[in-house]
Amino acid sequence: MTTPDIEGLDQLERAVLDEDVSLATALRRFLLIAGYARQEELRAWALKQLEGYEVGEEVPRFREVAATLEIALEPSAPGRPRAEGIRRISPYQLPQSVRDRGIGEHAPIRYGVREMEALIARGYNLELRPPGSAEYLAEVTNELGNGSAVLSLHWLVRLTALQQVHDHIRTRLTQFVAEVRAAMPPGQRNPSPDQIDSAAQQTFSITGGDGTTINIVAPSAKSAGDSTATVSANEPVPTLLQPWWHRSSVIWSAIAATATIAGVIATVAVAK
Repeated sequence: MTTPDIEGLDQLERAVLDEDVSLATALRRFLLIAGYARQEELRAWALKQLEGYEVGEEVPRFREVAATLEIALEPSAPGRPRAEGIRRISPYQLPQSVRDRGIGEHAPIRYGVREMEALIARGYNLELRPPGSAEYLAEVTNELGNGSAVLSLHWLVRLTALQQVHDHIRTRLTQFVAEVRAAMPPGQRNPSPDQIDSAAQQTFSITGGDGTTINIVAPSAKSAGDSTATVSANEPVPTLLQPWWHRSSVIWSAIAATATIAGVIATVAVAK
């Protein structure tokens, strides 16, 4: 029995090329095509971009973005030397016990694309807390407080880094459409599952459903920007900013995860 060709490529193409169409809409169309083609890896990738990554899940490499470590100090008390409210620090200034946790100058972006679009529309940088930072603030205060309590240790993530993560996803979808088109002979209206598999291989380094290794890789994003907003994971994007000493922050972690597929260990990391 032959497998019917897969519809929906035209709609996906229009969605990815129209900057006014939400990336979430394009991803949902892509998810349907992946489902019709029985491409489990593409479906899993699309769902993660739509829904975001939970704490403890490994994020793709393109979602690990350059970030600046900062500490927020309590306001100076009367009669005490004035302390700077926000101070940038190097990871090497942190206590050894904190450095041993692997905290550096990259932060994981775990948001689904709808949340990213809402944050980008607001136009602010983000402050995100490393995993478990509340547990070792006393140590950081002793090391860096200089007489003032350290209220938070966080990453400053530039708005442009968030924009680049968002743009990377749209570009991957656009490349996928281009690869499918390239595989289709003139006059063919809808792609076949084999052509979807071929495009997946070219775009995401994913092979077809024969149990071979899957490899989705991507470059890291870089950043730069000014205004800052702090947001919390698993909560709606706030509509108003609070003073920095009252803001809630994201508690995130990125740990390595390994999946076994058809007896082959597949590293899932996102595309270039």
